[in-house]
Amino acid sequence: MNKLLVSLALTLGVATGAHAVEGNAEAGQAKAAVCGACHGADGNSAAPNFPKLAGQGERYLLKQITDIKEGRRNVIEMTGILDGMSEQDMADLAAYYASQTGTLGVADPALAARGEEIFRGGNLETGLPACTGCHSPTGQGNAPAAYPHLAGQHAAYTAKQLTDFREGNRTNDGDSMIMRTVASRLSNKDIEAVASYIQGLR
Repeated sequence: MNKLLVSLALTLGVATGAHAVEGNAEAGQAKAAVCGACHGADGNSAAPNFPKLAGQGERYLLKQITDIKEGRRNVIEMTGILDGMSEQDMADLAAYYASQTGTLGVADPALAARGEEIFRGGNLETGLPACTGCHSPTGQGNAPAAYPHLAGQHAAYTAKQLTDFREGNRTNDGDSMIMRTVASRLSNKDIEAVASYIQGLR
């Protein structure tokens, strides 16, 4: 586990890649109409398979949008949507959604205890680090480091991302493979539990 935590620290610079364009939240709001159909007008999606974007770190959002457009992250539902967007457009969208307030969720009481154990304590036997190391005890993430805000995110979406990382279907965590390594140490039941706990974090 110590080696993994060291890897997190050493790759911080990779995750925080600088972007020359500065986003404008007001301009982003005007450009977000097409996004609202799936993610909600204010970034709080109603459908559990579409992520909430409201309150997400601006740097993380911009990285994901850019990765999707440039083919480093495969999201079928986003096919073609970003093709006509400039770097400025994407920066403005990231700034807009980062400025919004995310809605709260509720954890499944039957899963919350196990989920909290994983999120806060990890698993020493399997070398699984606690999620709090990067995402904070309250799930707020680390915006400057581009570690995402998790609190309140739909459990179904979080579970899919963890599964995709584990199965190698999502690989845009960089050469360090931080999330792929973490997810490889989670069982299906672990993923279900921690995703539910994250949904209820506030």
